[in-house]
Amino acid sequence: MQRTCLAYLEQNLDSDPAHDLSHVKRVVSNTQLLTGIEQADERVTLPAAWLHDCISVPKDSPQRSRASRLAADEAVRVLGEAGYPDDLLPEVHHAIESHSFSAGLTPRTLEAKIVQDADRLEALGAIGIARCLLTGGTLGTPLYDGDDPFCERREPDDRRYTLDHFYVKLFKLPDTMQTEAGRAEARRRVDYMQDFLAELAGEISNSRLSPRS
Repeated sequence: MQRTCLAYLEQNLDSDPAHDLSHVKRVVSNTQLLTGIEQADERVTLPAAWLHDCISVPKDSPQRSRASRLAADEAVRVLGEAGYPDDLLPEVHHAIESHSFSAGLTPRTLEAKIVQDADRLEALGAIGIARCLLTGGTLGTPLYDGDDPFCERREPDDRRYTLDHFYVKLFKLPDTMQTEAGRAEARRRVDYMQDFLAELAGEISNSRLSPRS
């Protein structure tokens, strides 16, 4: 199964740098760990993790909410043609379709919950910061509002400023996590992100600089 998925991704994965093969492999790693902790069925979680982004739709596309459905359809086609057990395909489809934040679907199975958590962890912590900034650069979005970088006096709008995405979505993710282990790791990663913003605030204001003695 892994060879089938890798061969497909190497030929077909979209060029979006925030959803490249390295991202997929990290989601697979997260999925493996959570599957072991939760004693879930890896025959469902692992192919779903490998192929969860096999169809990628740009974040600024009006079709964004359909991306996970398109990926799920393509994944079961690829797996089915490779001879993967038919009885597992509906569960793989659901795990992929429901993993996306944009789709707004609630995962019904433990396996789907694990894949959703594994992918959402990728939006948090050091890797989450890097991917957020990378996406903002790809979209040409300014890093922050010069008058109010951290949304202290305005509503955050991540269509206008990249850092606003922390407040619009990322800091809310721990409360959406479906597994206890995923939730604990999400909270740890958010703590790191808050430390990053505190450091950034100091650098923006030059409060970290002191005159030479």
